[in-house]
Formats: sequence, C-alpha cells, structure tokens
Amino acid sequence: MTYSTPSFWRRIVCLIYDFLLILAVLFIASFIFHFIFTDTQAAYFKPLFQCYLFAIMGYYFTWFWTHGGQTLAMQTWKMRLVTADGHGLTKKQAIARYLFSLAGIFIFVVIDWVFPINFISYYQLVLISILIFGSGFIWALFDRDRQYLHDRLAGTRIIRLEE
Repeated sequence: MTYSTPSFWRRIVCLIYDFLLILAVLFIASFIFHFIFTDTQAAYFKPLFQCYLFAIMGYYFTWFWTHGGQTLAMQTWKMRLVTADGHGLTKKQAIARYLFSLAGIFIFVVIDWVFPINFISYYQLVLISILIFGSGFIWALFDRDRQYLHDRLAGTRIIRLEE
C-alpha cells in the first residue's frame, strides 16, 4: 500500500503548531507542580521537575498517537501517524517514537545532571543538543521516503490524508 507523505515544510509547520499547544499544556502542568512542590531550592527539584515535564509531554503525544494517530495539530494539517505498514500505533511504538524524537534534548538533560555546568559551556551543550535533535529532522531531506529519523527508528511514518 502506498501513502502520500506530507511535504517537509508542512510537517515543520505542524511541529510548530504542536509546540505551541504543548507549551500551553506544560504551562498548566508547571503551575500544578509548583503548587505542590513549593521548595524550588531543594536539590531534588530541578531533576524531578524536568522528569515530570518529560512525562507530561510523553503522555500527551503517545495518547494522541495511539488514539487515532493524530495530535490536534496533525488533525488541522491533515496528517496521521501510522506504522510502516499503515496500521495504528501500539503504545510501545508511540513511546519509542517519542523517546527517539527527543534524543537530543534528553542527552542535554542527562549531561546537565551528570556534569557540573562549568565542565562544558552551557552554549556548547545547547548546540550539541540542537545538532542531535535537529539531525533527525534534517534526515527527512535526504530520506528516500522523506521520513524523519525517529520515524525510521520507531517503524512509523507520517502520512497525508486526502482532503
């Protein structure tokens, strides 16, 4: 079965739209977290807060991907996430795609936890993270099916729905 792949720029615009939506969700989640954990100077606060936001984002995306294959932005831009053979995603595939897609950011967070900030310049760390994170999207420019690297790794693909 063949599927139409949305253009690179259509997927980037959809990604920006998803970013704005998840930003609103994370804002509310952050408010709740700060209401519960008032001691923001505690040693556990930063890693716990980052894990919490990572989990909230993961739940948001994996829930939409496993319940219809579309986030709100994907519904607007007429796209769906499916397996490589065109079926709906399992929870395992959705979680794998989420983790693969955020590998660069995850590396940034882990290095930030493990090493003191003076070990490597904060800006160098951000640059490394962006290069790793961005490489998965740049991959689509050279991929024969124009799929992102994290889609290849997770066995998923984004398809364009007929209008």
